Amino acid sequence: MTLLAHISDLHLDGSKRAARRASRVMDYLRALPRPVDALLVTGDIADHGEEAEYEEAAQILTAPFPVLSCPGNHDVRPAYRKAFLGEAPEHGPINQVHHIAGTAILMCDSTIPGHDAGRLDTQTLAWIETTLTALPKDTAALIAFHQPPVELHHPLPDSGMLEEPGDLADLLDAHPQVAAVLTGHAHTAAASTFAARPLIIGPAITWTLRMPWEGDAAADRDQPPGLAFHILDEDRRLTTHYRVVL
Repeated sequence: MTLLAHISDLHLDGSKRAARRASRVMDYLRALPRPVDALLVTGDIADHGEEAEYEEAAQILTAPFPVLSCPGNHDVRPAYRKAFLGEAPEHGPINQVHHIAGTAILMCDSTIPGHDAGRLDTQTLAWIETTLTALPKDTAALIAFHQPPVELHHPLPDSGMLEEPGDLADLLDAHPQVAAVLTGHAHTAAASTFAARPLIIGPAITWTLRMPWEGDAAADRDQPPGLAFHILDEDRRLTTHYRVVL
């Protein structure tokens, strides 16, 4: 069994508000009686993509468990690499595979620099295919990236969703070991399906999306930050529990 925490959209911008909300969630996770196997952060770590924002993120996200991340549309690859990952500040896609408690977790770069919408480009799709093919057949896998590949029925996230999602769906048809797809970007905890698998959208730290039936103003800044707990069991069944942190 693999136990994962999942947060998204911290939008750290140097403000006390952003840092306080992210720190509350991390304090909660660090104080759990049983630690999670890893924390997934599905993008928009920084608000402006500046090195100082990633340096702050690295401090806030320090934990006794692995922290796995992928970029979002607000992130800037060179600064993200240099100040958050400690790597050379290159411009190419940031794709990483992690092996956590018997599960392969592919953190994928779906960003299009300068755009809100996402796309898994040819290089990233080839990396996903190669990575999954190399896994032992009995190894379960999860795929995580920023922009959801389906409509969520709100004009804001639906105007910046993953483009050409059929490319990923076709790839997943050949890889039944992929148990679920995990994303962020929408600022709302949500669950759907994609390519005959669970699609789980992690809640945002910075603010929560109001759906059309909840009011006209999209950003609810009074809602507390949220997180998800994912349990992947021996049958490759994913169960998700959502929490808010007061």
